[in-house]
Amino acid sequence: MAQSDTLAIYDALAARLPADDHASIDLRNGNVVLDFAEGEDKSVDYSGVLPSNYGGGELKAILTWAATTATSGAVLWGAAFERRSLDDASLGAFDLDSDALSDPVTGASAAPSEAGDLVQCELTLGAAETLLPHAGEPYRLRVSRLGTDAADTLAGDAELLAVELKEA
Repeated sequence: MAQSDTLAIYDALAARLPADDHASIDLRNGNVVLDFAEGEDKSVDYSGVLPSNYGGGELKAILTWAATTATSGAVLWGAAFERRSLDDASLGAFDLDSDALSDPVTGASAAPSEAGDLVQCELTLGAAETLLPHAGEPYRLRVSRLGTDAADTLAGDAELLAVELKEA
């Protein structure tokens, strides 16, 4: 695939909620969003299979979000991959009964100038990451608000609308 090709697009309803510390589903003017509460670490998961023609480069997660009420501050977002490798001589088979998420890549995203306006945060996951999936492999992408981190200064909820996964 060429650089910047879209590999997957997820709306809020495509999210899987982890057993603990997950964002909550909400509506904003009829739009389904995921609310990530202020001062808390919350996550959602997205599952997929990388296209077989994925070139193996860096991956970029583009998060489209809005603030419930805030017009200043920043959200600290994180993205982590779990490679669900097929039975592989070097890695072995992936076990669905255990978590194997990479360390999250993080980035701060400034609040929009008006509550409800959409902004984007781009998080690039390096090709050298051993837990990045290969072409044709299933994966889990975990998106988190790291609300307990001092770099997260947004008052109120951050509302995640969509996630686009691209080859960087």
